[in-house]
Amino acid sequence: MARGTLEVLLVGAKGLENTDFLNNMDPYVILTCRSQEQKSSVASGKGSEPEWNENFVFNVTDGVTELHLKILDSDTVGGDDFVGEATIELGPLFQEGSLPPTAYNVVKDEEYRGEIRVGLTFRAEERRSRGYGAEEESYGGWKESDAAY
Repeated sequence: MARGTLEVLLVGAKGLENTDFLNNMDPYVILTCRSQEQKSSVASGKGSEPEWNENFVFNVTDGVTELHLKILDSDTVGGDDFVGEATIELGPLFQEGSLPPTAYNVVKDEEYRGEIRVGLTFRAEERRSRGYGAEEESYGGWKESDAAY
């Protein structure tokens, strides 16, 4: 299974449905990887073609299979409006190591609502063997013994 660090480059989006009728919307993205959640900055006044160019880092443990992106429109009055969401399967990333910025479909109510561009990099955690070497000390032995002979 994959363990390591997931680096996400949130580039931008296009073709989003504008949820503000009088003004351009102010979109932001909530990125979720299992129980970890991070929020992008608000692209104020950028409407349906926002750009963020922001980096996010997540710790990946066994069982993580996808990255979820939820796009919202920041509103000063009332709650923020749901614009759409995208789910990115991470299996291909774990095999390749990195994926260049790619467009993923944004969906709302099971309908296409634009696309979001995201670049991904996965850095695998180095697994240490329990054989010889530096790690040997953490498992006890004469190097950690306090016994006087």
